Amino acid sequence: MLKKLPTIFNLFLVIFLSASISKADLLEPNNNIKPYDVVKIQLTGLQNNDKISEDFGIKQTWNFAHPNNKKYTGPLDNFTKMIKGDSYQMLINHLEHTINPLGNSDKWAQYEVVILDKNKIYHKFSWQVEKYEGEGPLNDCWLTTMVSNPIPLGSSI
Repeated sequence: MLKKLPTIFNLFLVIFLSASISKADLLEPNNNIKPYDVVKIQLTGLQNNDKISEDFGIKQTWNFAHPNNKKYTGPLDNFTKMIKGDSYQMLINHLEHTINPLGNSDKWAQYEVVILDKNKIYHKFSWQVEKYEGEGPLNDCWLTTMVSNPIPLGSSI
């Protein structure tokens, strides 16, 4: 039994470190991240959704969702189903995106986002972030409050 103990410990250590590394790769909101960068972080995550681990990009996007937005989308499992559903699935593994500012204040910013999906069809979204003014670690962080339904713009070909 004592001979197996180092092997069990090493196995536990590998599993623990793997879980820690996966979690560490997710960016967390902080008050130094600008509104544009929040949108960029989310879109880049969705563009590379499964490259690090399954649904990593969806989890990254969820990290920057405003608590009020999370009330409507429900827990992460519901959010994942919503993103993979018909309305937003084109965001998953899209080929490219552009982010254009539409307006802002010291408390909110709105962007026009255009993505080219993996089927080479363009879609336009309105993407809004707001500065969180609640208690806790999210205070003064920019978080997504709204993403419109997509407007198809047609094929790139």
